[in-house]
Amino acid sequence: MAVLRRVSAFVLALLAGAAHAEFSIPGAELVQTVPVETTLANADLRDPVAVWSELFDSARHEILIGQFYAASRPGTPFEHVLERLEAAGARGVHIRFLLEKRGLALSEPATLKRLRRIPNLELRILEFGALKKSGIIHAKYLVVDGSAAYIGSQNFDWRSFTHIHETGLRLAEPGVVSQVHAIFEQDWRNQAQLAAGAAVAPAGHSLVAPEAGTIQLVASPAAWNPPGVADSEATLVALLAAAKQEVRVQLLDYAPLGYGEGGARPYYATIDTALRAAASRGVRVRLMVSNWNTEKPAIDYLKSLALVPNVQVRIVTLPAWSGGPVPFARVMHSKTMVIDGATAWIGTSNWSGGYFDNSRNLEVIVRDPAMAARVARMQEQVWTSAYAAPLDINKNYPKPNKAGEPKKEAP
Repeated sequence: MAVLRRVSAFVLALLAGAAHAEFSIPGAELVQTVPVETTLANADLRDPVAVWSELFDSARHEILIGQFYAASRPGTPFEHVLERLEAAGARGVHIRFLLEKRGLALSEPATLKRLRRIPNLELRILEFGALKKSGIIHAKYLVVDGSAAYIGSQNFDWRSFTHIHETGLRLAEPGVVSQVHAIFEQDWRNQAQLAAGAAVAPAGHSLVAPEAGTIQLVASPAAWNPPGVADSEATLVALLAAAKQEVRVQLLDYAPLGYGEGGARPYYATIDTALRAAASRGVRVRLMVSNWNTEKPAIDYLKSLALVPNVQVRIVTLPAWSGGPVPFARVMHSKTMVIDGATAWIGTSNWSGGYFDNSRNLEVIVRDPAMAARVARMQEQVWTSAYAAPLDINKNYPKPNKAGEPKKEAP
């Protein structure tokens, strides 16, 4: 706990005005969670504790939050974020929090109780699978006063602010913010209709929008997007098809497999086919995934992809924390892509079946060389670090220890 207090004090000291990277896009800020006790910090990138706290403190009318689950823990930096949310509610800001029903099992009961006690906060639970079979709310986003938004890989979880490598974007582009707002409002209405026992029909909007300005929001699943919001899956495939020189990808995990009943993993070829097609025409593909991706059968598909000419795959393993095991943490969770040094992609989806086709996720495309270069440098920092190692196609990788349980000594 003493170590946690030191971490908290260090992070809170940064809140007053840490420097952050400036880009040619007004109101766009790249945000990073640096796992403590790693060498992955960047002086020009602020952390989400500072950015979320600032957003909550700036709110005057309304805060919208869409999340998979909610989990805080006393003594951690995330407590400051929750305190700023409480302060916003106490001064009269209307807060609407939309949570995934399947995320309740991952949520801390004490955190949910605390959220429900916040003045002016309304918490709703949406079973997204009732809209799109097997789907979930996997998106992680905020909207403040209809003028600012945040989209990134950070869950509403203390671990995502201290022990996990995460990437997000703070945005103030009016068109994008209004689209994020529209997605929230649609899902909020759908929850109310489901709770009332009414049938809910999909919007039916499935499109790949042309290059829609410097910043573009795409979302999934396509049939549940509001008008004007392009489909993440189809747009990703189109971007990969247009790549000419290099595609760099950073993910928690990657597999051409979905999630079926009874633990089945049905084949999901959409993204894998697009990546292989890009490599086959000479595009360099550099894929970086976490060590959670080494379990079977996903690792076998990774090995197959690594055999394709022009494809390199690296596995990233973060060190354990000196303060003891942290369940479901100490991992790279960022979901970013850079294409040809000109286009950046920052989102909430893992690249496997069930995310782009069935679940609520949001992704931001930034067509700006400065932003693309900055995301690429962050990727390169991890790619060349001591934590990353080339995938060995001959290695029998052990099952990842996601729960962080201490290794048992051999008898």
